[in-house]
Amino acid sequence: MRSFLFAVSALAIVGLAFWAYRENYATQQSLRDVRALHEEIGAARTRLAVLNAEWAYLNRPDRLRDLVELNYDRLELLPLAPEAFGRVDQVAYPPKEIDFEAVTQAVEISSDGGTWP
Repeated sequence: MRSFLFAVSALAIVGLAFWAYRENYATQQSLRDVRALHEEIGAARTRLAVLNAEWAYLNRPDRLRDLVELNYDRLELLPLAPEAFGRVDQVAYPPKEIDFEAVTQAVEISSDGGTWP
């Protein structure tokens, strides 16, 4: 009986050692994946910073003003002025409630141009 317990204990230890070995390598792979993701995030942040800098450079007011002046004959763009903007109370908002009783005309919808049966 004692030898049976020793054999079962030895098998349990071997099994646990194998499990720990596999978990160790799985953990190391996960850590490598996390490092790679951090590097990708860093590279994406760097690209985003470059793109933001390029956007700011291209949208300088003096550059845009020069482009408008150069292309006025084709585009007929006008400089922005306060008079070009409206007020909020001038916006026509849709009615809050739709009167379904007022909708009286039916519309036929078909993909082949035919009519409904």
